[in-house]
Amino acid sequence: MSKDHSQKKQEVDQYTANVLQNGISRRTFLSRMAVGTGGLAVAGLGVGTASADPLVVGQQYAEIGGATLGFMPKPKEISDAEIASTQTFDVVVVGAGASGVPAALSARESGASVACLQKQATAISQGNTGSGIDLKNSDKSAIEALVNRLMADNQHRSHPGLLREWAYNSGEAVTWVIDRIKKGGGQVVDQGTGPQHGIHGIADKGDRLNFVTSFCGPKPYTTGDGMRALAKTAEKAGVKFFYNMPAKQLIQEKSGKVVGVIAQDRDGKYHKYMAKKGVILSAGDYQNNKAMCDFFIPDLKNFERKQQDRMGDGFAMAYWAGGVIEPVGHTKMLHDFDAGPASMCDMPFLAVNRKGERFVNETVEMSLMNNYLKDEVNQGHYSQVFDADYMTTAKDWPGHLYSPEEIKVYMPEEPGEKPGVFPSITNTYKADTLEELAKKLECDPKTFVASVKRYNELCAKGKDEDFGKTASRMVPVLKPPFYGIHRRMRISTLCSGLLVNTHHQALDADGKEIPGLFIVGNMAAGFYGGVDYPLTVFGLSLGRCYTFGYLAGKYVASL
Repeated sequence: MSKDHSQKKQEVDQYTANVLQNGISRRTFLSRMAVGTGGLAVAGLGVGTASADPLVVGQQYAEIGGATLGFMPKPKEISDAEIASTQTFDVVVVGAGASGVPAALSARESGASVACLQKQATAISQGNTGSGIDLKNSDKSAIEALVNRLMADNQHRSHPGLLREWAYNSGEAVTWVIDRIKKGGGQVVDQGTGPQHGIHGIADKGDRLNFVTSFCGPKPYTTGDGMRALAKTAEKAGVKFFYNMPAKQLIQEKSGKVVGVIAQDRDGKYHKYMAKKGVILSAGDYQNNKAMCDFFIPDLKNFERKQQDRMGDGFAMAYWAGGVIEPVGHTKMLHDFDAGPASMCDMPFLAVNRKGERFVNETVEMSLMNNYLKDEVNQGHYSQVFDADYMTTAKDWPGHLYSPEEIKVYMPEEPGEKPGVFPSITNTYKADTLEELAKKLECDPKTFVASVKRYNELCAKGKDEDFGKTASRMVPVLKPPFYGIHRRMRISTLCSGLLVNTHHQALDADGKEIPGLFIVGNMAAGFYGGVDYPLTVFGLSLGRCYTFGYLAGKYVASL
């Protein structure tokens, strides 16, 4: 074994040990809760943990714990007599999204027969940009510097092997996705390194770090349209898609090997899809499952959800097959660019909350603002405020300024067409007085005016005595007309899931591979780890989904 390989194996082993210590599995789910509470009595079981074996109590309570908490119901045993049909494939993919469609097509192109089961009537995905590293035009030292930066951005909780797998395979995968979307008739372009504003200063001077960056827009055309085009390419290649066919449970042999999936059609009939090589779960996150969210991300209870029907079905299936959900404190993504120009979201204009109070040092990135707005009053809402001179005073700030004429497309009060901007999210306003602007932003006028006055005083001093913002970013709000962008933070996705290895194979509570079960996309653990999704690499989320779907499909097909 080489030194490099030995070192990487130690990294993987250490990561696995750390996660297994605190992860939530079927076997250990409430045994740890039992130990922590000492005298916890389990209703209906007639046992108390103070005198009983906590592991036994945990096992007993796990059988009802999911149903009690509402997010891990034990699947109904479906008998062979209830099965209306059985089909056999090499690979069965559950979920036709940004990981599932690439996984299905990749497996098919690798020679496997493939079925893809989808809960909805079509392929579905969100977002627009997917990133990958252009290996031919990047230096290894720069790539490793980026991996190190992502580890730091994720509070060093990431699996380093998974970050490196994305880093060294993503350019190939994203290029492949772009090509296959085009073959399916979709619109997509490679934006290269241009959008990657967050990577500057990561590598040493002179080191090259370049990207392949897919873009399916502009809105309303998104990656959802791109994945539907990719699905057309996959269908032509021979992938069998079964829409309106939600998976209900995994088929598992006594040995623990996962050998297929049972799904249910619109008429309530059950169908078996047997998998000779493996099942790939890519069923998405759990943001619409209230009980599950309350358990894993309780600080998000006041935020709206951007997506629908994300109930964590795949989590429950994998959990009952022996999978381990990574520890509480899951990574969340809230950087909703739909209100106002996206390019101005991180510009440090004066920011006020729903009451009209300044509440933060405005150099905090938009993706982190949610941490200041979690309460029942604000619920993720805040406003950026600036005056008529903003094109001059903010001209040297990072990002792109929209001129007074260009910004009209985001204003509900302005007549005319607004291409790519939906009426419900045109939340930019202009007013001749601060009082009038406050009303449009739904703030208390008295509080709002006082906040602006105080901010202007601090700008005049050149010292932010309230929040410590640097003087070069302190721009007063003096000259009418005044502008306000009312932004609302909504949950885009939850980026935490079940423990996997670098082949994306699910691991059990002992750290052993679960034969036949693979997990990709936002169902898979280990890639992130911080409180919030890092915006270091623009399009990292979709780039990761494309890459791991692409790699998992090829790997499972090779078994």
